Amino acid sequence: MNSLKKLSKIAGISYLIIFFSAIFANFIAIENIVVPGDPGATFANLLQSETVFRLAILSFIITIIFDVVVAWALWVLLKPVHKNISLFAAWFRLVHAIVFAVGLYHLVTIIRISFGDAAIYNLTESQQASQVMLYFTQFNDTWLIGLIFFGIHLIAIGYLLLKSKLAPRFIPILLCIAGIGYMIDSTAGLLIPNYGDMEMLSAIIVIIPGVVGELAFTVWLLVRGFKDLD
Repeated sequence: MNSLKKLSKIAGISYLIIFFSAIFANFIAIENIVVPGDPGATFANLLQSETVFRLAILSFIITIIFDVVVAWALWVLLKPVHKNISLFAAWFRLVHAIVFAVGLYHLVTIIRISFGDAAIYNLTESQQASQVMLYFTQFNDTWLIGLIFFGIHLIAIGYLLLKSKLAPRFIPILLCIAGIGYMIDSTAGLLIPNYGDMEMLSAIIVIIPGVVGELAFTVWLLVRGFKDLD
């Protein structure tokens, strides 16, 4: 097995780890805790799910670590296609990871407020609930900002894969569509009131092309990869 094939597998395995850790942290843990528009219910759910919430933070940390690994691996793999664009793509994924890490600080603050000594912060339970909701919102907003950079990364990766002609054509096309979708969806989530209520539109723009495209790319990395790239 040549070095590019090994590196492809590293990227593919890292992508799988990102999928599983992010899905658990966001869709299984956080979304079952946060009740939009209801700080009291959100705080009550959080108090009943302390272990799950802490595991969600750990899963997000794992996601960030392997985002960096994927950024490095794809830069090395795609550098022969176009050195500057591959570096551009890597930097944008790294910026995404950094912004995400900043957002993660808000979740850590929630732990301090909810499970630390409330007397230190001089907060009533109602104030705790309001603060927790605020930090969840700030985490989500920061994540959306990071996803704009991630979308640009996907577009660059999609372009390089199209240029290399190694992967099946539908994979880079889906990655480009997903990248554009992330940028539109995240910007709308930040700027349009009640955009979160438009779940179906969000799914069409991001989830379908994103999940299908990135999963297909992951499978391709694991099964075939860049073994024929000179």
